[in-house]
Amino acid sequence: MKHLLALRSLVSRSFSTAVRNQLKNKVLEYQKIFQADNDLPVHLKGGTIDTVLYHITMAITVGGMFFSICPLFQATLPRKKK
Repeated sequence: MKHLLALRSLVSRSFSTAVRNQLKNKVLEYQKIFQADNDLPVHLKGGTIDTVLYHITMAITVGGMFFSICPLFQATLPRKKK
């Protein structure tokens, strides 16, 4: 029964016409950050999080290249005779 009451309140909130809390418009702040002339590439202007994500992406890329080149290199070597 509790599940039905919770579902009823969830559905009534979903279709409500009441004004919800508005989010602050941060576009102007982000424009100032990304248009600043600080000699950083755009993909790193977001700060520490962007830098960490960039380095993780590069590590995954280099690792993927390594794991795809190793089998190709092994395929070029002659087979060992038993």
